[in-house]
Amino acid sequence: MKGAKTYRRLQWRMLLGTMCCYLFFYMGRHNFGWAAKEITEDLHISYSQVGWINFSMLMGYALGQLINGNMADHYSPRKMVLWGGLGSVAVNFAISFSHSYSMIMVLWTLNGYFQSLAWAPGSRIISNWWPEPERGRAFGLYTMAAGFSTVLTFLFSIMIVHQHASWQLLFRLPVLFLLVAVIVFYLMVRDQPADMGLPNLIEESEKAEKTSWKETYRHVFRNREFMMASLAMGFENMARYGLITWVPVHYLGSNWQQHPRNLWAILLLPVGMAIGAVFFGTISDRLLNYNRPAAIRIGMLASAAVTLVICLSPAINLFAGGVLMFAAGFFVYGPQSAFWLMSPDLLTEKYIGTGVGIMNMSAYVFAAVGDPLWGYLIDKTGKTSSVFGAVIIICLLCAATISRIRYKDQKSYPVAGIGN
Repeated sequence: MKGAKTYRRLQWRMLLGTMCCYLFFYMGRHNFGWAAKEITEDLHISYSQVGWINFSMLMGYALGQLINGNMADHYSPRKMVLWGGLGSVAVNFAISFSHSYSMIMVLWTLNGYFQSLAWAPGSRIISNWWPEPERGRAFGLYTMAAGFSTVLTFLFSIMIVHQHASWQLLFRLPVLFLLVAVIVFYLMVRDQPADMGLPNLIEESEKAEKTSWKETYRHVFRNREFMMASLAMGFENMARYGLITWVPVHYLGSNWQQHPRNLWAILLLPVGMAIGAVFFGTISDRLLNYNRPAAIRIGMLASAAVTLVICLSPAINLFAGGVLMFAAGFFVYGPQSAFWLMSPDLLTEKYIGTGVGIMNMSAYVFAAVGDPLWGYLIDKTGKTSSVFGAVIIICLLCAATISRIRYKDQKSYPVAGIGN
């Protein structure tokens, strides 16, 4: 009994340590949308060019996911998270001292790669410590941490904007929290139970069957259902970033000073994302019998409906705007917790890191393609609300794609996990 209680305590320590680290990771990435307006004015560039800067970061992130997801299955994910966080902090500071469009683009691309060193390795750590019956809850909480990371980033960014500070501070102050977080994470977390003198969840016989990195990629890319899920994930993240990057630009229009309180409505967008992540991870386990595609389809159809209302509503009412922002975040991001669970569901234990990396690569390639398109739409129409119309279409495409997956939705896991 004592051993089971110790194992349980360490499970939660590793999960909470990984969550707390990722809670601050977006402070080195989602700060860009809040600096975009001032950057266009300071550097005399268009919103299309701002879109290309974000495109470069997202492509750097996508390439990093393709590489680092596989690395997390073969090397220490704990060390990968540490180096990713430190690298992102350094690049953000470098951008704050840059006054060249091309230099910011290069540095932001590099930042994308450093940021990619966290998610898949963190997923690998959680999978190493948590058994299958409880992964819906564990990954839901992990995805919630990512959602609240956006909350914290938006919160600090709004505070900085309200002080009428320069855009450079948006790249200096928030990342100080990330610096502390990755150091605490490295001291607190271990890669797998064996590092603490405990038995691993994966059987020794399975661990002994080592596969090369080529065989690992081949196994994942040949799984039709998983690749279809990765395509759907691309659409979902494209819609998500359409909101994350351009909602602040929409609310920071030419007359935001006349309604400064309305900026706080934007904060409810990532709050909704965080709460939605836990909700969808739980319902896919408890209410939908592990049917991940069904949970995703529900979320994306609802997201399309909410975004339509946002598109038709003026950004001047604090209460109505807050409710819509919360609902949009809840439904557009919540399904991600169900997406990540498809890696251990459709692949074997050995390929979780690679699967998460490839799925996340697809997510950010699509998001990268979307950003310059959103910027081009705004430049051509002169209306930031035009982005929302495109987001609606992307949400519907995601729902249609995920519906094509033949999923084993009748899983029957044991109720109790290790140490219950």
